[in-house]
Formats: sequence, structure tokens, C-alpha cells
Amino acid sequence: MNNNNNNQRSFFFNVDWVTVFLYLILCTIGWFNIHAAVFDERHPSIIDGATNYGKQFIFIIVAVVIGMIILLLESRFFSALSPAFYVVTVLLLMVVLVIGRNVGGNQAWINLGGGFRLQPSEFAKFATCLLLARYLSGPNIRVTDPKSFMAAGAIIGLPMILIMLQPDTGSTLVFCSLIFVLYREGLSPYFLIVTGLLITLFVVALLFNPLHIIIALVAFTALVIFLFRRNRKLISTMLIGLAISITFVFSVKFIYTSVLKPHQTDRINIILGITTDLRGKGYNVNQSKIAIGSGKMWGKGYLHGTQTKYSFVPEQSTDFIFCTIGEEWGFAGSLALLGLYIFLILRVIFIAERQRSPFSRIYGYGVASVLFFHVVINIGMTIGIVPVIGIPLPFISYGGSSLLSFTILLFVLIKFDSNRMGII
Repeated sequence: MNNNNNNQRSFFFNVDWVTVFLYLILCTIGWFNIHAAVFDERHPSIIDGATNYGKQFIFIIVAVVIGMIILLLESRFFSALSPAFYVVTVLLLMVVLVIGRNVGGNQAWINLGGGFRLQPSEFAKFATCLLLARYLSGPNIRVTDPKSFMAAGAIIGLPMILIMLQPDTGSTLVFCSLIFVLYREGLSPYFLIVTGLLITLFVVALLFNPLHIIIALVAFTALVIFLFRRNRKLISTMLIGLAISITFVFSVKFIYTSVLKPHQTDRINIILGITTDLRGKGYNVNQSKIAIGSGKMWGKGYLHGTQTKYSFVPEQSTDFIFCTIGEEWGFAGSLALLGLYIFLILRVIFIAERQRSPFSRIYGYGVASVLFFHVVINIGMTIGIVPVIGIPLPFISYGGSSLLSFTILLFVLIKFDSNRMGII
């Protein structure tokens, strides 16, 4: 009897209840703001199952129960079954391409009946983080080794390809955030620098004449070679970089016109100021900025947002939920929410760093990377600084698949942390 009591006490004290508390706060904030975003006077009750806010309440209850079940399971369960989780989600991503329901131009949903749908791409983030952690924590695996790097890239790349076929660009790009996991495990910082430079060059190539860009690149390269003419290694690196840059600049037009979809290029054009279409392609973002700005410092008050009440912003309970927060709770409320997210992400990183198991640490950084990407991109697109790619705000946006996947993602880490003194 005493042994069972000790185990219960150990379970209670080892769980990181700070993170659990942050999770519950964010879920509650999301629930109330979904209520405000799609409030229906015919269904005033916030737990009315006929409404999205009523359904979200059910999702939260189910998610909390699943979170508690995860905490009661053995940590080894997730490590041992990580390949199975990955295979199942990959199969679901294949199935959705055949029988999936098309919503908003993306064939990303499996209809479960009763008004409920499953989005496999949301759960693929968890499965990928888990398998990536298992692989990278294996013996003799180093991301600096080309074979290990390619294998890790394949684990990340397979679900990306399948999700892109839906096509769901937003969910596809989320997997790119896992580059930070590879960086934490030893990937050269030059890889991140080169990636950042290519993104910058892509934007520059859209804004300026390609010929002018190439002249500038050649002039810069020539200057560096002249200043460091005795450093042969630097000279060869600069010449290779120049060749890659020129090739990339010429390929931007092809990528922009042949790879990206018209609605994606339209969104990028609006963000970069190449085109202006406040009543058409840029309507969502423009109305979103108006809603957020109208909240001023303290907001208009709960259920008193005019932009929200009269449905000026489409998808306001899902991708654009931050508009409701900005309008009804103002700059102060928006800043408070952002502070909660920063606290949560830093807490996740703190948890990851205190793990004794490489598997748990790597998985923790996967969780932090996915959360960081979702928060930055979602809020960024609602205030008009990044293109609209349609990804939810964690624990806040309406949707069962999103909430359940983020819950599983976070609570598995909390479980690993509660057992950090053991071996996974």
C-alpha cells in the first residue's frame, strides 16, 4: 500500500504542472474567443453542441482526457511504437488523397460522420517528431554525416510530399521548422545561414530586375575576391556561391509561375506590395488588420467586436482567430497572449534541455519548433507581414484535429519529462 502511495506522489510531483496549466489557459482563451468569433444569439450557451464553440468545448474535454491518459502510460510505449505511429499517419495521408473531403481547395480531411472530420496532416507532425527523435538518438547517428542527414531528411520529407499533394502548403511548411532540431543536434549553422540567404534572394528577385541583381552579385564577389585575393579557399567558395546565386535568380521566375499556385503568388504579391487588391485577394488580410487595429489598447470588450460581430473577416474562428483577440481584448490582450506563447515555448525548451535521454531532448526541440512556427506564421499572416498559408493558432483556433494533435504533441513531452530520471 505504501509503495502505491509513493508512486502516486511521485507521479503528481514529477509532472510539469506549470506547462499543463499554460495549456489549460490557452485552451480556455481559445474556447471563449471562438464563442466571440461565431456567436449566435439563437444559441447563446457557450456549451451548446449545435455550435462551433459547443463543439470546441467537447474537443477540449476529449483532449484533456487524452492528455491525462498519456501521462498514465509508460514512456517506453511512445519510443517503441514511434515507427508504427509514423507508418499509420503516412498511410492516412495516402488515404486522404483518395477519399478525402475537399475543404477550401485542400483535399486534407477524412469525414468521420456527425459533422466531425479528421485531418491526418495535423497528427503527422507528432509522428514525425517522434520518429525523428528515435532515429537521431540512435547509436552512431550524427547529423553531420551525409547518410544520417539524408535519412533524417527523408523522415521529414515523406509526409511533406504527401501533404503537398493535397495541396496544403501551410502544413507542408511546418515540417521545415524541424531544421532547428537538426541544428540543435549538430548541423552546421552555415546551413541555416545559406537557407536564410536563399530566402532573401528569392524575395529580392521578385522585387527587382534579375539583371540588376546579377550585376550586384558579381560586383560584390569581385570586391571580396580583391580584398582576400590570397585566400584561395574563400575565392573558390565565393565563385561557387556566385554560380549558385545566379542560377537561383533565374529559376525564381519558373518557381513563381510554375510551382506555386496562383492564389499563393497573389498572397505573396500583396505582402511584398507588388500588387494591391483590398477588395479581392487582399480582402482577408486588410479586414484582419482593421479588426486588430480597431481594438486599440484595451479592446472593445467581450462579444462587442464590430468586425467580429458582422463577420467582416472570413475564417475568423480558425486561421484568423487572432483578429478576435486583437479587436475585443486590444493590444494589451494580444500582448498577454503572445507572452503566454513565449513562456510556453521557452518552458518546452527548458524541459528539453533538462532531459537525460537524447530521445526526449530531441523530441522536445521538435515540439518547440512546431509550436514556434505555428505561432509566428499565424500571427504574422493576420497582421500582414507574412503570406496567408492557412495554419491554426495552437490551442486557440477552432478544430478538433488541431487541438488533439497539439495536445498529444505537448503531453507526450510532459510524460517524458516526468520520467526524465529513468531511461527511455
